[in-house]
Amino acid sequence: MYLLMIVIIGYLFGCIHGSQIVGKYKKINIKKNGMKNAGASNATLLLGWKYGFIVAFIDVFKAIVSLLIVAALLNKFNVLFEMQILLLYVNALFVVIGHNFPLQMSFNGGKGTASLFGVLLYIDWKFAVMGLIILLLFAFVTNYFVTGTLMLYLSFIAYTLYTFGRAPTFVACLFTVLFFIKHAENFKRIVNKEEVKLSTLFRKEAS
Repeated sequence: MYLLMIVIIGYLFGCIHGSQIVGKYKKINIKKNGMKNAGASNATLLLGWKYGFIVAFIDVFKAIVSLLIVAALLNKFNVLFEMQILLLYVNALFVVIGHNFPLQMSFNGGKGTASLFGVLLYIDWKFAVMGLIILLLFAFVTNYFVTGTLMLYLSFIAYTLYTFGRAPTFVACLFTVLFFIKHAENFKRIVNKEEVKLSTLFRKEAS
């Protein structure tokens, strides 16, 4: 019963898409333009940092709200702490699944990075800040956002293993599986020298 409830809550919150909300306001389909990704990075490329931030905020905040609701329910039912952690990870996973495969977008949504960051903020804001630094460092060094994102996911696995043990770490690994599923085209474009570089975002904003 707990598991079904947690999965449904996570998925429904995940389906709330910042890019879809902003796209309707600006009368542009963010998913079908630019990098063809329904996320904050593509919104920034197409509309500038202001709207990119709004998309990111929505996608981050929905993960936090979902986890807060689930945590309150688990506390009400007096679920053991270790099981709470595992179930919170499951809820977080389905927020990302809902973001990546939303019902209202024909199961073709974003890539989940902002929502993952919301998960990290809820779990441990200090690690979230460190994870953001890791992401930005590798992104700027390689000039590709996707490589920084990969390091964030790998850091999340290491943090989970060190802090919570094996069961939540297995769920954390599933986050990374989703990452590779949704970013396979990005890595292909990097190999073919066709991927949009991070520096392009700054040139877009400057112009």
